[in-house]
Order: sequence, then C-alpha cells, then structure tokens
Amino acid sequence: MAELAEMAELLKLLGDPMRLAILALLQEKDLSVTEITGLLRASQPNTSQHLRKLRSAGLVRESKRGQWVYYSLNLAEYPDLKTFLSQLPGRDKRRLELAQLE
Repeated sequence: MAELAEMAELLKLLGDPMRLAILALLQEKDLSVTEITGLLRASQPNTSQHLRKLRSAGLVRESKRGQWVYYSLNLAEYPDLKTFLSQLPGRDKRRLELAQLE
C-alpha cells in the first residue's frame, strides 16, 4: 500500500501543467530558474516553488555553475517517466525556443 501512496503523490505532482512544462524543458537541456521563467513566461517565485517541489520529490536536481544554479532531470528511479515526457505535446516548439537561448 505504501508504494501505491507514493505513486499517487507522484501523479499528483505531475498533475500540474507548470511542473509538466518544467520537466519537458529539462528533458531537453539543463536550465537556470531565469531561463525557465523566461521560456514559460512565469514569475520567478512561482517557478522556484514548482522547482522546489520537483526537487523534493527527487525528479530534479540542482548544480551550481559559477553564480548560477542549474536544474536537470533526475529520473534514474523513474525510467517510464522519461518515455512519458518525450510524448508530451510541443516538443518541437520547445526545442526551437531552447535553441534561441544559445
């Protein structure tokens, strides 16, 4: 029963469109809060709150590069989630937007 409760929490976490969008972006490239905020046209506090929840669940990890903190996916425990994220709509659009960051 504990495993089902854990899965239910994960599915609740993924039920938010903003968090799904963040995961979809991070599947393509490691990004800073500023980059995610700009791409999703969201506020920095809102983006940070969602990243904190994803990090607490172990889906996202952070690493410091100079003065910036970058976020990346951490899906080692959830290989099926990687496949799920690759099926989210808008992947080509995300790739174009991310290419403009370079």
